[in-house]
Amino acid sequence: MSDTQYAIELRGITKIFGEIIANDKVDLTVNNGEILALLGENGSGKTTLMNILSGIYHPDAGTIKINGKEVVINSPKDSFALKIGMIHQHFKLVEVMTAFENILLGTNNKLNRKKAAEEIKTLCDKFSLKIDLKKRVCNMSVSEKQTVEIVKVLYRGANILILDEPTAVLTPQETQNLFEILRAMKKDGKAVIIITHKLNEVLEISDRVMILRKGKSIDSIETAKANAKILTEAMVGQAIDLEIERPETEKEPHALDVRHLSVKGADGRMALKDVTFDISSGEILGVAGVAGSGQKELCETIAGLHKVEKGAILFKKENIVGKTPSEIIKAGISMSFIPEDRLGMGLVASMDITHNMLLKSYKNSKGIFLDRKEAKKLAEDLVEKLSIKTPNVSTPVRLLSGGNVQKVLIGREIESNPQLLITAYPERGLDINSSYTIYNLINKQKQNGSSVLFIGEDLDVLLELCDRILVLCHGEVMGVVNAREVTKEDLGFMMAGQKISDGGENNG
Repeated sequence: MSDTQYAIELRGITKIFGEIIANDKVDLTVNNGEILALLGENGSGKTTLMNILSGIYHPDAGTIKINGKEVVINSPKDSFALKIGMIHQHFKLVEVMTAFENILLGTNNKLNRKKAAEEIKTLCDKFSLKIDLKKRVCNMSVSEKQTVEIVKVLYRGANILILDEPTAVLTPQETQNLFEILRAMKKDGKAVIIITHKLNEVLEISDRVMILRKGKSIDSIETAKANAKILTEAMVGQAIDLEIERPETEKEPHALDVRHLSVKGADGRMALKDVTFDISSGEILGVAGVAGSGQKELCETIAGLHKVEKGAILFKKENIVGKTPSEIIKAGISMSFIPEDRLGMGLVASMDITHNMLLKSYKNSKGIFLDRKEAKKLAEDLVEKLSIKTPNVSTPVRLLSGGNVQKVLIGREIESNPQLLITAYPERGLDINSSYTIYNLINKQKQNGSSVLFIGEDLDVLLELCDRILVLCHGEVMGVVNAREVTKEDLGFMMAGQKISDGGENNG
């Protein structure tokens, strides 16, 4: 195949940050009219590689060819000039501006706005992009914001599109709509690279899969010849059991009862509106919803970290509203909370692993003396059980990678065998092996009789792991459904604001 047949050709791309080799002699090619999925575990170098193409980073070694011509990309401006557009996971939009203003931002100030609007409309019609050009970004859904980003790069003439985790915060229906847009781009001859960790989506949308592992390019696999098992083994380097167990347990009804809970967010608006649900002992209740639907406030409120405007939170019939975390512990309720903000709320960054274990011991200690030997043994056991990569247990957690920080916190909280376990996105940032270890640990807590509130973003995991799923939309409960019976599509409709009858709620 000649050079000119490749839209992108990367050879020997290397990028080093200090002692970390993020990309190690990576080779990658993409054809015009092809959708390539870039797959690899966290830390495999996917985003770094794409940031090199988009001009955010400059490679330390290697060559880049665009449509057969060797180029140097020193800045995003250079990347734009080569008709490369990257849509980042965190959108680069000005919230107070309209869609139209955001699309024009950074283009020629002297252009004819009426003509520009007509060109944008033609572009939207061509790729079935639905957008209200007059709507302010701050009033848009996540899907609408993503559409603005896509239109923005297309309007600038992009023929190569890179999307970083584009479906992370979309409903299944919004994901399908995005895939239709990507297929239209492929048909138009554009080269598309999609970074994602969702294997089902990789198999559905891509023509070919490029596997990265520990910064190296491992393999290029035709999607038609692949399945989840093949892709996982290529990513990890070993066979992985992809089954998530859902053990049956004896349930004690209504260990946790949340009744008519209303809570304000940091912006003063209602983050939770009249939320009611319950969790039995020996049950995992999942929580689904697009980002910002009230998940964070729900976790923090139950854990005693957020003020309640109205409602009750009953644990074993005792109302814990108004109680601080220490007062909840004094009331004899053992609760573990794994927050989104691992270092900000869960751990002390400057402390080592052992002393972070002691934080939990201190909270539960009835005396003034703490057993450091026991904390050190727990730290060492967790390092082995969860494969935490650290020189030793005396290493400050701030020196660990994000995934390893997460393992320290999750391990500490779960090992305390709580009556109530609240966990927000526990597998985020973890490799596949570690994720399944965490699912097994959560199931062990369920079998021990714990009540588990599991905030998740991967609907496949929620459907396999949980007993029931509560769906939030803009702080309201759309329904509580049996995870064994509900479909992913049903969850998507609920996440988008369609309520179901209470008939879906049960303790099954």
